[in-house]
Amino acid sequence: MLATAEALATLLGAASPVIGSESVPTLEALGRVLSADVVSPLDVPPMNTSSMDGYAIRAADITTHGNRRLPVSQRIPAGHAPEPLKPGTAARIFTGATVPPGADAIVMQEQTEAAGDEVTILHSPKSGEWITAQGADIRGGAVILPAGTRLTPQALGLAASVGCAQLEVRRRVKVAVFFTGDELTMPGEPLKPGAIYNSNRFTLHGLLEKLGCEVTDYGIVADQLDATRATLREAAQAHDLILTSGGVSVGEEDHVKPAVEAEGRLAMWQIAMKPGKPLAFGAVRRAASSSAQTAGAARTETFFIGLPGNPVSSFVTFLLLVRPFVLRLAGVASVEPRALSLRADFTQGKADRRNEFLRARVNAAGGLDLFPNQSSAVLTSTVWGDGLIDNPPNHAISAGETVRFIPFSELLN
Repeated sequence: MLATAEALATLLGAASPVIGSESVPTLEALGRVLSADVVSPLDVPPMNTSSMDGYAIRAADITTHGNRRLPVSQRIPAGHAPEPLKPGTAARIFTGATVPPGADAIVMQEQTEAAGDEVTILHSPKSGEWITAQGADIRGGAVILPAGTRLTPQALGLAASVGCAQLEVRRRVKVAVFFTGDELTMPGEPLKPGAIYNSNRFTLHGLLEKLGCEVTDYGIVADQLDATRATLREAAQAHDLILTSGGVSVGEEDHVKPAVEAEGRLAMWQIAMKPGKPLAFGAVRRAASSSAQTAGAARTETFFIGLPGNPVSSFVTFLLLVRPFVLRLAGVASVEPRALSLRADFTQGKADRRNEFLRARVNAAGGLDLFPNQSSAVLTSTVWGDGLIDNPPNHAISAGETVRFIPFSELLN
């Protein structure tokens, strides 16, 4: 069986960023991936500013000349251009306002006594005190957001702080999803004997939307080889990835595997991970038509990934293998989730030969509690938990030891 890391490396080695970009308003760019560096055209702040409400002075007037009672020569609110500071005077100034030429220190108002048009300085400031220097945050010409950055709210704010009204981003990754199985029923429909509700459709659709994908949902496809092949052909024309769950084993009613092999190529992997294990990776040929170009590349194939059908297996393999693959298609430079080292507040005496990903959550003491039922069919554990313990093969966990924990906050963004 393939190690989880080996399977991921193979997937990432096959992925390359989609071709095609667009300019979008910065306000609408949340979650998009930059296709070009954002370079600041200016210094931030663009001038010396006051970081306190107070008085702008020449420090030497206090420290050298000993003159602590100064006339107030001007008042400077934020957003107003000041006059040069007259020698031997102070300027009333507010947070964020431009420091007047000639001033080299700000004395906060709590260290002064104002009376009429004069102010008494009760503190001996150093030159530069409470002044935010021009360019203290950003220098003009600096790359503030490199290509490959997935845009967060704070990244949008940073781009806006240098005046960027538009951002160049890669087009969205286009993903087609469909599901096979005559036992699958949609919520709201009567549940016939032997049938189950199609939870994977909702989970995978939501996961793809969280990644910013453009999703085409072909719904439930009949358990027939011809119907499955026809859906694959249609989906391949204008998508970057086709994603399914279930139906890739060798049973007589499992038509996805032979359909993909007939329409393209397929590798069946047994991955040494729990939950998970079965994964199909390959590609479906595109017909020579202009619609294929709308998927944005000169590729002659559309990637295919078939996930296991059990709901937790499908969820975990998506997070650990499909998510980084999709992010790499989207052009994201760094796709590795950050892990934490936390204390296990439980004992897992039975080791497994596979790499286990255990559903757990952080308790009030800062340690980890384990969900009592780690079955791949128990979707409840994914809602109860805060993340996954990455437990190496053949390792039993003892209470008090440190384990590697990957929070869902790292995997669901």
